[in-house]
Amino acid sequence: MTEPIETVAGQLIARGERIAVAESSTGGLISAAMLALPGASAWYAGGAVLYTRESRKRLLGIRAGDVAGLEPVTEAMAAFFAQRIRQTLGTEWGIAELGIAGPTKSRYGHDPGISVIAVDGPVPLSCTLITGNDDRRANMQAFTDRAITLLSQALSGGPG
Repeated sequence: MTEPIETVAGQLIARGERIAVAESSTGGLISAAMLALPGASAWYAGGAVLYTRESRKRLLGIRAGDVAGLEPVTEAMAAFFAQRIRQTLGTEWGIAELGIAGPTKSRYGHDPGISVIAVDGPVPLSCTLITGNDDRRANMQAFTDRAITLLSQALSGGPG
């Protein structure tokens, strides 16, 4: 059986399209999964771990006014980040993940184990994943797996 990341790579290669990644609580695992495949440079344009406001500002030029009115850790916020990374790197697709891996609540009061993921491109999709778990590493992997699945769904034309 083909792994989801191999499916994503095949879909992007077949279309002649590229992706850019903006991730937070996955800490680079989405990009690492993509870059683990030989030939990733044909379809992976780059990515950024946007873990702090400072990194968001410096790497993507995101200022407080850009996200005014968007609640933290929401699909709308993730969609904004996906669009911004796609535009910044000039790709057909962008994906963003924001969340709380744990083990403690966020400063906004979100429990650990929540991730919001969005894909921007010809078929925009978003989702919220709640694991109910406070295991940081397990959550990071679950968030990564869900992001790759969501991207594959978008590349296939929508939820399957």
